[in-house]
Amino acid sequence: MRASLDINGLLLLLCGVNLADTLGYKPVIIVHGLFDGPKQFLMMSRLIQEAHPGTNVSVIDLYDNMASLTPLWVQVQGFKKTLYPIMQEAEHGVHLICFSQGGLICRGLLSTLPDHNVQSFISLSSPQAGQYGDTEILKSFFPHYLKSCVFHECYSSVGQKWSICNFWNDPHQRERFLKSSNYLALLNGERPHREMTEWRKNFLRINKLVLIGGPDDGVITPWESSQFGFYDFNETIVEMRNQEWYVRDSFGLKTLHARGDLALYVLSGVKHSYWHSNETVFRGCIEEWLT
Repeated sequence: MRASLDINGLLLLLCGVNLADTLGYKPVIIVHGLFDGPKQFLMMSRLIQEAHPGTNVSVIDLYDNMASLTPLWVQVQGFKKTLYPIMQEAEHGVHLICFSQGGLICRGLLSTLPDHNVQSFISLSSPQAGQYGDTEILKSFFPHYLKSCVFHECYSSVGQKWSICNFWNDPHQRERFLKSSNYLALLNGERPHREMTEWRKNFLRINKLVLIGGPDDGVITPWESSQFGFYDFNETIVEMRNQEWYVRDSFGLKTLHARGDLALYVLSGVKHSYWHSNETVFRGCIEEWLT
């Protein structure tokens, strides 16, 4: 089957026919995470090309490495300028694969672009409900703080200029989070704002939301945040369907679920930095949504 597909594809290319157009493969846009850049996604790009030959894969080269600490709304605007022309050229829409912090950037894009044409939004081990944990990354930035003290830095005007603080969600400091978070609290509709209805409508333009994560991630804390679950005040996990913003359908997640357009995947044994290069993850969780 693979040999036949490759030969046919070669013949089409020789005749000047775009294979991806012929087989109906939509362009794929990849948005990297914290301290990442395009080079980390070479394997993902190769897997996509092997599965769907001729697919136009764009790994966006913006805010790489240390620049990924730029405030998330600034990054959203930068990525928007680069992604929008790709979307406009894709008559039948595009797919988004967004890793880690990139998943939150993609939510910002989808919420604020009224005419986007994203078909599948694949959130790959992204802290969609926030982050709260003493990880190695956290210690590298706040070496003198435990997780219980980071809010002093993050919930300040200075702290909100760092991307990691834009989604820091201390369950013991709810009032400070709601008052100070200028990104995640707005995206989740936890702090009311005048654009809520429009953002919800924009987000619901997607055809499929795919959430991928697992208990051995080692960075996303709690790992259930990748599935929109999070801690309560006692640091007990409250799953997605019991979150207040899901119950109220603040940004459309409950509607997506009711439409049958939410797919959840939980995989054990995958460390955070290997999600995008793991062939099992790609074949079992991503490939089918890229047609």
